[in-house]
Amino acid sequence: MNKVKQATLFGATGLIGNCILSKLLNDDQFSKVVVATRNLIDFENKKIEVQFINFDDPEEIKKSISKSSIVFSTIGTTQSKVKGDQTAYRKIDFDITYHVAQACKFYDVEHFLMVSSGGADSKSNNFYLKLKGEIDQAVFDLNLNSALIFRPSLLMGKRKEFRLGERIAQIILPIISFLMPKNFKPIQAEKVANSMINYSKSSHVGNKIIQNADMQRSIDHNNKY
Repeated sequence: MNKVKQATLFGATGLIGNCILSKLLNDDQFSKVVVATRNLIDFENKKIEVQFINFDDPEEIKKSISKSSIVFSTIGTTQSKVKGDQTAYRKIDFDITYHVAQACKFYDVEHFLMVSSGGADSKSNNFYLKLKGEIDQAVFDLNLNSALIFRPSLLMGKRKEFRLGERIAQIILPIISFLMPKNFKPIQAEKVANSMINYSKSSHVGNKIIQNADMQRSIDHNNKY
């Protein structure tokens, strides 16, 4: 019988994070879900423990995972939210994620699972892809028990906030997706969430990147990774 675990989730109000939270609450293998957030969440459930934290304070981040064996991070922002300020963008996408990973190292957590981006590359000339690649490498350099980085392509799903460019792409790209390589095909946020949860139950040790094509496949909970 699988051991019942406690998880901490960062980014619960986002598209993937919201899917993860919903699924964890209906999963008997998780006894409690600590939601580390600065915003109110829509869920009310006895398994949820909401911790309102200051993401600029690494100590508060550490406290939110102190009793969890699994940590999920779907932290991320957009250029519009930071008004094009790349320093502010990096502070959210890199600094917060890295502090979460450092806390996982401190508490020796079983699995740290985070969302990156398809095409992430620290040598890219594109600011976003370069930043994502730098985050991925920094996390891997910590040598956690298990660091699983998920690199989805364009996400399909209904966000709380409206993004015009993304919405247009969500309409057009699925029509031509049969022409696209699997790593670039649009993917449902729910598939990413399913993949992350399934890997969180695995015996995987060390660093691993899960590409879009891997998440596109239907994954059995009993598979060994």
